[in-house]
Amino acid sequence: MLVLVQMLSQNVSAQIEVSGNVFDNSKLYAVPYVGVYSTSGASDVTDSAGTYHLIVGPADSIYFTYGGKSTMKFPVKDIKNYNSFDISLHAKVDQKYKLLDPVTVFTDNYKVDSLENREKYGKIFGDDKPRINSTYDPGGAAGLDLDGLIGAFQFRKNKQQQAFRNRLLEEEQERYIDYRFSSQTITRITGLRGDSLIAYKNRYRPDYYFVANSTLAQFYEYILQTSYAFRKKDEYRHEYQSN
Repeated sequence: MLVLVQMLSQNVSAQIEVSGNVFDNSKLYAVPYVGVYSTSGASDVTDSAGTYHLIVGPADSIYFTYGGKSTMKFPVKDIKNYNSFDISLHAKVDQKYKLLDPVTVFTDNYKVDSLENREKYGKIFGDDKPRINSTYDPGGAAGLDLDGLIGAFQFRKNKQQQAFRNRLLEEEQERYIDYRFSSQTITRITGLRGDSLIAYKNRYRPDYYFVANSTLAQFYEYILQTSYAFRKKDEYRHEYQSN
């Protein structure tokens, strides 16, 4: 009986939970409904965020199936991080976010996307129409500088257009940051939730340049490392308040 209990406990302790996300070939967009299998018979299907969870043994291998095709087998013993075993498939999926350089285009889920902005505000984005040519007749009314008046008006108008253009671009950039620095992504990587998640997002929200230019690995590493720093500061605050 004792031997049986020991064998069962060894089996339980040998079980490993592997989780991660499946992305398309751009390494930006999650792929749902991907079959995830182990050689011992365990299976799962990725959800809408491309996330999967699989209970495996140390001698198992994992492979993925999508569109009737399977990937190579990945030995569990070679996986370095069981909590974030992400892969990229040779597949392309349509998402509501499509990247342009250097801005992001959103689909109809948003009232105004960047393409619509450029069509609606083409002149502000540099699609200038021909302006009315002005002339100045020295023999005309004394002291009337028509060119000067038009120039002053156009200068004020250009400044207003530039300010509006900057605001539109800033809104697009903020929405892209929201998309990549999402609560779902942060929780999956760090486990932060609730008030702690909100506080972390406010404190460590990255700028647009980093978000747009970092690789997926670099971006995830940023989230992971800043979450460590956040937890240390939070622990120190709780210790200080309890003293």
